[in-house]
Amino acid sequence: MATEELYHESYGCICVMFASIPNFWDFYRQNTISKHGIECIKILNEIICDFDQLLYKPKFSSVEKIKTIGSTYMAATGDVQNEKHQILVLTDFALTMTSLLSTINKNTLNQFKLRIGINHGPAVAGVIGAEKPQYDIWGDTVNVASRMDSTGVEGFIQCPEDTAQTLLAGGYKCSCRGDIQVKGKQKPITTYLCNLYNLNDSE
Repeated sequence: MATEELYHESYGCICVMFASIPNFWDFYRQNTISKHGIECIKILNEIICDFDQLLYKPKFSSVEKIKTIGSTYMAATGDVQNEKHQILVLTDFALTMTSLLSTINKNTLNQFKLRIGINHGPAVAGVIGAEKPQYDIWGDTVNVASRMDSTGVEGFIQCPEDTAQTLLAGGYKCSCRGDIQVKGKQKPITTYLCNLYNLNDSE
């Protein structure tokens, strides 16, 4: 496939999520020492496959899996309906992932927890590479979502203030964490934390 034929498209607003399992690699290192490294990868594969199955639920029809990076699951909602809808759908997806992981923990006697970063805004989507081309998304929106994950807290969604305002308006509980310095940004970003185990304001 020629380079000029590769697909690309700009989106006015998407919502991006990075969901990591920070303590998975501690679990992997401990079990690699005792020769159970392959079993660890099998468990990770089962977790990712179970997350993938959530995409088939009708309410998550607008959620697109982008890729996995180690134990990090990257997904996004496209430019559909409205900005608020995208954020709330992806947050609901994150909550469902959390509930599913809790079930997996019970079945495998593990204590994995998610750490999630969410952000929304403009982005570019496209396919790169001539050999084994890969679909991906780029832009400041994506970079900030990734940093929201990497600087986040286990068991919480971290998001910028404007994303948090939509969650608060949608009935979710979020608390201001304060300003954090994010790589690639000149000024600190005010972020909010949303407890994945107590997120709904009605609880």
